[in-house]
Amino acid sequence: MSETIGVGIVGLSARGGWGAAAHLPAMDAAGGFELRGLVASSANAGRAASERFGARSYGSVTQLAGADDIDLVVITVKTPRHRELVLAATDAATSVFCEWPFAVNHQEAVEMANSAQGLLTFVGLHGRSSPAFRWITDLVADGYVGEVLSASALSTVSEWGSPLLPQAQYTLDRDQGASMLGIGFGHAIDPVLMATGELRDVVATTALRHPYVPLRPTGKLVPMTAVDQIAISGMLPGGGVLSAHQRGGTSSSTGFTMIIDGSEGSLEVSAANHPHISPPTIRGRRGSGPMIPLQMPPAYDRFPGLAGTAIHTLAHAYAGIRDELRGAASTVPNFGHAVARHRLLDAISESAAAGERVQL
Repeated sequence: MSETIGVGIVGLSARGGWGAAAHLPAMDAAGGFELRGLVASSANAGRAASERFGARSYGSVTQLAGADDIDLVVITVKTPRHRELVLAATDAATSVFCEWPFAVNHQEAVEMANSAQGLLTFVGLHGRSSPAFRWITDLVADGYVGEVLSASALSTVSEWGSPLLPQAQYTLDRDQGASMLGIGFGHAIDPVLMATGELRDVVATTALRHPYVPLRPTGKLVPMTAVDQIAISGMLPGGGVLSAHQRGGTSSSTGFTMIIDGSEGSLEVSAANHPHISPPTIRGRRGSGPMIPLQMPPAYDRFPGLAGTAIHTLAHAYAGIRDELRGAASTVPNFGHAVARHRLLDAISESAAAGERVQL
């Protein structure tokens, strides 16, 4: 691969959106990428985006992925369309970065991952690229807390209960893959499990406490079928127990909290929002000593000037993608990891429905 990585973005719009507001500046911050193509929602939208961003507009992902100067296809559209777009890109044997949630369900995720055999793939679970969580993971691995006895996590989002824009109404549907289970809980639990290790099993309780949600600005009530309360527990690899609670439609001063207690010490992590968006505060204790603030070594943060911005962890993800495409070791979660995470999400739904523990 050449020194500069040619990128094609699916879902890039001249009117804004996550692709324009986050992916482009994150790629620019990481360096080594060049936007060379895009696919928009229509021919007119494609022309407008092409004029704004200076990249060629393609009529389909097949054409984009098959172009000689495209090394990486980035998919930033709604979850229900991911399958068709990923399959089109992998059919052209092009590397893909797909936003999270990756798929509508585990079965779909398996199909998408199987289509990418032999390709470098990436999924947008940006919390794993967080400098703070990479350091926390190293602290646990190096024995800061000793043997992990227990871990707990609490995540809160104001969505899935509060007023939302009409274009986001699909997130209220439990079958569209973009509910609180996939987005809110998926983003929150992934870096937690990076630090503690994957769950061996799970038992879950879920509830729908906001059956109707108002649309902005009219206040019209629309039905929600996605659960807005998720509580789980399960066994960690070393025998410790993890518990987690995801709350929707609620605002609080702390959007995310994690506690890891071990035989030799403890770690406490808190953030105003999800750890892939907000910089966390970290405290630790060794033995019976007091909890004290811990300062992350500067070497973990490749982009300190972006700290506190929405693209901080995404820029680290793109730096990892760039390095891997140039032959370095993998540091960004791939489609195989997305399959494992979707298995957990499906197992939570299975356990909640059956009232039984599910093996992973």
